[in-house]
Amino acid sequence: MADTEPKYVAMPQLGETVTEGTITRWFKKVGDQVAEDEPLFEVSTDKVDSEVPAAAAGYLAEILVEEGETVDVGARLAVIGDRPPSTNGTAEPAPEAEPEATEAEPKGAAAGETTAAGVPDPEADPGPQAVATDEPAPAPDRAPAQTSSRRVLSPLVRRLLAENDLEADQITGTGIDGRVTRNDVMTHLDKAGGSGAPKPAVTRPAAARAVPATAATAAESTAGAGADYVIAFSNIRKRTAEHMVRSQATSAHVLTAVEVDFDAVDRVRLARKEGFKAEEGFSLTYLPFVSRAVIDAIREFPHVNASVGDNELIVHRSVHLGIAVDINFEGLIVPVVHDADGKRLRSIAREISDLAGRARSKKLNADEISGSTFTITNPGGYGTFFTAPVINQPQVAIISTDGVKKRPVVVELPDGSDAIAIHPVGTLALSFDHRAFDGAYASAFLARVRDLLETRDWAQEL
Repeated sequence: MADTEPKYVAMPQLGETVTEGTITRWFKKVGDQVAEDEPLFEVSTDKVDSEVPAAAAGYLAEILVEEGETVDVGARLAVIGDRPPSTNGTAEPAPEAEPEATEAEPKGAAAGETTAAGVPDPEADPGPQAVATDEPAPAPDRAPAQTSSRRVLSPLVRRLLAENDLEADQITGTGIDGRVTRNDVMTHLDKAGGSGAPKPAVTRPAAARAVPATAATAAESTAGAGADYVIAFSNIRKRTAEHMVRSQATSAHVLTAVEVDFDAVDRVRLARKEGFKAEEGFSLTYLPFVSRAVIDAIREFPHVNASVGDNELIVHRSVHLGIAVDINFEGLIVPVVHDADGKRLRSIAREISDLAGRARSKKLNADEISGSTFTITNPGGYGTFFTAPVINQPQVAIISTDGVKKRPVVVELPDGSDAIAIHPVGTLALSFDHRAFDGAYASAFLARVRDLLETRDWAQEL
């Protein structure tokens, strides 16, 4: 009985503006059984790092795109079949192929590897067998691991080998059919650098041997004890760099800041600390209070919740609040509290905690990182004093919440006299686009945020 048509796994569309993605990890290897909705691979885009589940059940018959490679949305990544692949590790033949011809003369033996779709693999190296002859090439068995690894190498692996004066047959491949992967090269370099092997990476000036920024996962290339090493940009690092440079080139950045006395916030926050954690399962920080104050201040100063068009300011009626989240010091991602202007403090705190947790565990979907209209970045947990954030395009403003510390402040007593008291004080810094509005408008907005934090009866919010 003929097999049903194989199921192709394609690069998903993770956001409206996403055009490509990088495979950072396969959770299954060829031959493994795959359940529907089981995590199959991890993909990194300029928007999000996500685990992608399998759309169908079966067996992973073939992996067409290796870890570290970047392909367009919709590109075929793998093949899922109804039965395990043959014992030599090849994918099941495409449905349209004649079984006899497939067994007698596998495609790709002379002109490079062939995918399950019958399309030549662009990474395959034809080698000398590609020369046309009048006689049909014999049907070869699968080559040993080292031979296969020399014949089929990704562009990234070829470049790494060339830059470090290595040959593929020096390295044991762990990929499909013994194919040498980027991780294999990096592991070899690490071992060579630490064991005095005869063929370590060649020592050159750092600028000359620096590995260009790629979409591959960051890795270290050592050249011996005490020597400099190179870390290739990860996809999220590369995208962040591009976004920040573009933002600086696009917006006329201006910075203004105010000090805020968080005494009114702390009175409520500390009084409800234990009860809130017991009820919600997470601690109540300053961030939800700042977020609530920002949202309310936007009602009075709507131009900060906008983007710049073609000689026009596009003011957004709804507040979709982006919260910058650090991902293990590797990069930032900005999940979004949608329609935040319709939510109160407790709901905002709950959603921020949930989004941040799922951002760090790579469980966000594309909708949860799209459409923000105003952003808050929160380095204050590290005790920062003053931060000048870069605007999250295409927005026109971003606030940084810096560290809150106890400081002596002057307070007015009921009789009108002054006294010194110890209050928690922190800085709010606003970067804004001077094309959208002037400093007076930005300063008035920031002053309103400060006033709300210092004077509101926050107990009513909880």
